[in-house]
Amino acid sequence: MVFNTGAALLDAIVLAVVSKEKEGTYGYKITQDVRSVLDVSESTLYPVLRRLKKDECLETYDMAYAGRNRRYYRLTEKGTAQLNLYKIEWKNYSSKINRMFEGGV
Repeated sequence: MVFNTGAALLDAIVLAVVSKEKEGTYGYKITQDVRSVLDVSESTLYPVLRRLKKDECLETYDMAYAGRNRRYYRLTEKGTAQLNLYKIEWKNYSSKINRMFEGGV
């Protein structure tokens, strides 16, 4: 993608990915889902997950999988509210950009 992905947009995308799984999802799956739409590395996404956890938008729990612990992330109430705000902001922002691309002001 030729456009830079800012921190807020990356946060919104990660929250959207995590929101798809009610019981939460694990880091590698989050990375793969985000990478299906953006070219980002794991080293970019794990700090995002830690920040969203610190900001109380995500909570974590560990579960055994194939003899190892796997860390799962799920949305908190605050995370759901933040995701809803991001959705509203994105809709407003993208409609303005679309109007500009289509020759409007």
